Amino acid sequence: MLADLDDAQWGAASRCDGWSVQDVIAHLVGTNQFWALSIVCSRQGAPTRFLTTFDPVATPEQMVEAVRRQPPAETLLQFVETNAAIGEALVSTSDAEWQAAAEGPLGHIPLCAVVAHALWDSWIHERDIVMPLGLDPVHESDEVALCLSYAAALSPGFLAAGGSARIGAFEVDASHPEVRFVVEVGPTVTIRDGAGADLDMRLTGDAVALVEGLSLRGPLVADVPPSGQWMFEGLAEAFDVSTTPDGYQVRPPWPLTGD
Repeated sequence: MLADLDDAQWGAASRCDGWSVQDVIAHLVGTNQFWALSIVCSRQGAPTRFLTTFDPVATPEQMVEAVRRQPPAETLLQFVETNAAIGEALVSTSDAEWQAAAEGPLGHIPLCAVVAHALWDSWIHERDIVMPLGLDPVHESDEVALCLSYAAALSPGFLAAGGSARIGAFEVDASHPEVRFVVEVGPTVTIRDGAGADLDMRLTGDAVALVEGLSLRGPLVADVPPSGQWMFEGLAEAFDVSTTPDGYQVRPPWPLTGD
């Protein structure tokens, strides 16, 4: 899709406030470089610690500003190369290595969760580009399912990483594709397939719409009681309340309806 864009489309505004299409891809080049390094070091048994001094609001903008003058073709080439580097870093990953500690925004978590974060981040940014350009996003069922499960755990994960000991649980029952799982929230966050009992709430609806809402790209249209709203505030709190990791300006997360 990127290879077919003209210069005007590369310079068009994305959903990320103040960022063009090219800026978003330049951002992904930087994150790709980090993911590849995190994966390699995890598999070597020495997970990185680069994000301990990372400013999730200021640093991405600084990294993008440094490469804004390069031509789109160069940005695209770097994006292709860094995507390939991630794939190469994951070749022949063993079951044990998938569970080894790796560095991501939530700290040292299993490598499989870091890779899930990378997929979710790229999937959301693809929509940040194609939606304003009037293009049709591609929905692969396995990608949507994985992004939904990760997005559902992300806000609780940031709360847990910040030391929260609050306990809760909710079920996600989505369609297109059909996905059903329970998120157990506490000092650690666990996802398990299937339905649950004695839960605080259930989120139902279209899977893509749920990912968008959980990722602060729109209202989370779901039946969330006031007592359970805290479980979905971690992402906004981690990224300065009114912004996402890359500066995308969002409305306050409540109320959750589109009113």
